Amino acid sequence: MKESTLFPLTFLFYLLASFFYFSSLFTRKEKLNRTGSGLVIIGFFIHNLALIFRTIESGHAPFTNMYESLSFFAWSTVLAMLIAEKVFRFYRLSAYLMLLVIALMALASSPLMPKEATPLVPALQSYWLWLHVSVTLLGEAFFAVAFIASILYLVASAKENKGQSFSSLSSEKLDSLSYRAVAIGFPLFTLGGLVFGMVWANVAWGRYWAWDPKEVWSLITWFFYALYLHTRIVMGWKGKRSAWIAIIGFLAALFTYFGVNYLLSGLHSYA
Repeated sequence: MKESTLFPLTFLFYLLASFFYFSSLFTRKEKLNRTGSGLVIIGFFIHNLALIFRTIESGHAPFTNMYESLSFFAWSTVLAMLIAEKVFRFYRLSAYLMLLVIALMALASSPLMPKEATPLVPALQSYWLWLHVSVTLLGEAFFAVAFIASILYLVASAKENKGQSFSSLSSEKLDSLSYRAVAIGFPLFTLGGLVFGMVWANVAWGRYWAWDPKEVWSLITWFFYALYLHTRIVMGWKGKRSAWIAIIGFLAALFTYFGVNYLLSGLHSYA
């Protein structure tokens, strides 16, 4: 079986899982959540196979072009979601995270994304590629969890102020989930996006930092999450202020991921 067959099959299971997650939101039937979770796990297993087959077929890491990167980002987000689901049993979060996963899978599936595996340019022919990209995207996947949790926090907080109930988890627990996700994602992003990236840059281009647009926006993203943790741990910020920092930080991460590739030219333009 080829990756070109496994990827659409993965997409199908993720779509079905989303249907059951959202059906549960409207019907309040808990068993639909468990069905959705089971379908996600099956889809995730197939997604693993797809990435393995892509690696074998291409002969290199499965995230060297935008199609592969989108697939791996979706995979990372599902992994982070399953971890959050295991810890919190909060399926409403899973429903909305799956919308992001489906958007990534749909974009990867579109004709706009060339899917042919091509030989790597010299700068990408390094084991640092595996470390830099994989760890960075795993970090951003946990930022995605914090992003969704922060949006749901703002909704839950607004409803609680009106004396209404939003879900089985309070706004306080959503705020805690966002913090835990950032606490996991930040060191991963720091290690993958900055440390491994700088080491690789020195190996490939003979310098650790070149103020390339991708480097600059990675640093901007890092500063947002450093601000989130600093204000929370040192200054005691919680709630809405932290939620907005997490939301803006993820938007900066998305611009670093998408916008820099298509709107700004630099050393990372081959991505």
